Amino acid sequence: METRPGSETGAGITAFEDGQRRERRDRLATEEPLEIRVSLAGHSRTVAVTMRTPGADFELAVGFLFAEGVIERPDQVAGISYCRDTDLPPDQLYNIVIVELDPTLRPDLSPLERHFHMTSACGVCGKATLDAIELRGIAPVAAPTALKPDTITELPERLRAGQTVFSSTGGLHAAGLFSAEGQLIAAREDVGRHTAVDKLVGWALLDGRVPLDDHILMVSGRSSYEIAQKALVARIPTLCSVSAPSSLAVDVARRFGMTLIGFVRDARFNVYAGAERIG
Repeated sequence: METRPGSETGAGITAFEDGQRRERRDRLATEEPLEIRVSLAGHSRTVAVTMRTPGADFELAVGFLFAEGVIERPDQVAGISYCRDTDLPPDQLYNIVIVELDPTLRPDLSPLERHFHMTSACGVCGKATLDAIELRGIAPVAAPTALKPDTITELPERLRAGQTVFSSTGGLHAAGLFSAEGQLIAAREDVGRHTAVDKLVGWALLDGRVPLDDHILMVSGRSSYEIAQKALVARIPTLCSVSAPSSLAVDVARRFGMTLIGFVRDARFNVYAGAERIG
């Protein structure tokens, strides 16, 4: 019998409150591995293994391949499916996604070897990665409409309102795509910050919305290099987070003309790059 993992998992816990102990059930955010394979001209190859919360797996795979430069347009994806290998255990059938590429594509997959054993944490560093972005021909983002400070400070609450699984588990990161006026367009949740962004960008690409000029990306947690890079490839000019950015995320924003905002909470925020966009 096939077992499709859900985004939440039940668990028995021992809870202590005011010195009292009791046994109860809790809801946890599910964490499962996802193997991403690409299929080209009948040949399949694993390009990444990442931990994620099940759900929006196809969007995650497409968003990852887009961020890494394997695909540039939705029409380069010929099909997406779960692996239906009958030799797999039933609980593994939904942990492998195969993205079939346009047979005319000739992508260079060698740079993806660093992702073969990923985790839900961000683990890319080194300033040489900035040069690698430029070598891919990615230009600085265009300047969008000026943003109002009040729009920025309202983003965390609006993102939280779109986090359906977080409300019951308390254990997920989120990525939200907003208009320049602060309207929530779409949100995705995951145990990993960057995988939540992959799901969101993958959705936008498949929906024909990329490039995402004049949009804002708001993420829970901190902004890392990988998140900044994914926003840049999707042409999102403004990246906000409730916590601090990493030094390399700041470098990406400054080199490629992005606005990078951190510590968006309690009606305040810090701008680390691109303050001229804040009206």
